Amino acid sequence: MINFLFENSNSIFQAIGGLGLFLLGIIILTEGLRTLAGDAMRCALIRFTNSPLSGALTGSITTAILQSSSATTVATVGFVGAGLIGFSESLGIIFGANIGTTVTGWIVVLLGFKLQLGNMMMLFVLLGVLLRLFAKNRLATFGYTLAGFALIFVGIAMMQQGMSGFADFITPEYFPSDTPTGRLKLLSIGIIFTILTQSSSAGVAVALSALFAGTINFEQAAALVVGMDVGTTVTAVLATIGQSIEARRTGFSHVIYNIMTAVVAIFLITPFILLVESFFPTALSNNPEIVLVAFHSTFNILGLIIILPFTHHFALFMTKLIPEKTLPYASVLDTALLEQPTMALTAIQNSIYGEIIALLGHINAILGDTQSPRVDIEHLQTALDKTHAYIDKISLSSESGAQWERLIAMIHTLDHMQRLHERCEEEEDRAITLRDTKHFSKEKNIMILGIKSIIEAMETKQWHKMHKRAYKTKSLLYKKLKPYRKMVVEQIARGEIDVFVGTDYLEGIRWLKRVCWHLVRISYQYEQTILAAGK
Repeated sequence: MINFLFENSNSIFQAIGGLGLFLLGIIILTEGLRTLAGDAMRCALIRFTNSPLSGALTGSITTAILQSSSATTVATVGFVGAGLIGFSESLGIIFGANIGTTVTGWIVVLLGFKLQLGNMMMLFVLLGVLLRLFAKNRLATFGYTLAGFALIFVGIAMMQQGMSGFADFITPEYFPSDTPTGRLKLLSIGIIFTILTQSSSAGVAVALSALFAGTINFEQAAALVVGMDVGTTVTAVLATIGQSIEARRTGFSHVIYNIMTAVVAIFLITPFILLVESFFPTALSNNPEIVLVAFHSTFNILGLIIILPFTHHFALFMTKLIPEKTLPYASVLDTALLEQPTMALTAIQNSIYGEIIALLGHINAILGDTQSPRVDIEHLQTALDKTHAYIDKISLSSESGAQWERLIAMIHTLDHMQRLHERCEEEEDRAITLRDTKHFSKEKNIMILGIKSIIEAMETKQWHKMHKRAYKTKSLLYKKLKPYRKMVVEQIARGEIDVFVGTDYLEGIRWLKRVCWHLVRISYQYEQTILAAGK
């Protein structure tokens, strides 16, 4: 073994170095494209996800452009965690990303193997580096991207040369045979390789180079590629750490879907070979690497066709598999979105929405409405504090315009929510007084029904009604409560109630008025947030 390694050290170093250059090229290309087209891609992911089909197309195109399914899926997980898109809408993107990643294989085969661009691409590496060093702004970024693109082909050429050195020493017999057990072993090797390199594209390139050199046969290469598709899901899973329940469902949906596709693909290898041999008898012997990439694309497209009509059922399955463990208002605000203030503000807007719903429901619950959910008030305080801390990190380039108005309205909204939260946490006994005293039954019901009407307006997105209903509730209560102070004081003077009970009544009245005031301000400022977002 030592003699073999020593005698073939040149080929080994070429193969390893080629893989390293390929990976470096992918990293640089992805970073460059992300800078050049990242904003457009992020907007496209959010904008064009109205249906599973449109989401799949968007995911495919985005992945093909960014040259990274991991970049697409990680971005999608982040958007779901921030509330920019829903879990169901994200599934189409996840399904489509697998098809987009097969584009790399076609580039490798058609441009790297067939056109042999390795030597010529070295000139483009130099050109790209010079642009990166001496040009500015987008031209410099273009040079950086060009250098990454060229490095991919330099790496492919080196891997080919390295692999060809093993052709006389390593044959397909060295690898697991084409049996059900052998295919599972090869699939596992593909998974491990992708986890180690963090790139299924690199794995596919290595498999293509080995197949081109004859060190593995088509069946072995196909099983390896299937495993690499499963291995690429690890990145999406890692991106779910610390994220919301919806984001975790999105990340693990990628895993479940790729495992399902892999099962179909493993059983598809033999029928696919028979089909190719029937229609293209010389393809496997003359161009096995093209057939391998065609197989990679075929099983991913077939997986998409099978799953797309059942997207809703798949979403329900994932919901049951990963049930809700956290409260809906405990949103995770992705720090990566801070680079795009507009998206960050949308994430905060969605977070505040959930917190308002939770806070209003809690007020009704402590007033005695059994249909409203009571929340963990400390947990809600933590969520409000996190939202406040996140909004402090947003930096706008101008102190004017719609986004500035939006930011100011959000800060006002959060301020009133914090004070309303204090009313619920520190003065809950005053709400209990109102709940348990017959004198205030009408006023209590006005508040409960008013809050329900505000929640209804929010859930149906009738923002213009939200503030009107809050203001109407305040007006009705203020009118009802106006004579109460005088009435309670007179009852104390006549001895009908003692001072302590009377004081509790007066405190309850003040509590109700303060809550009403905060509701009016919160509904007004949140409506301003929505209006500014639409400008």
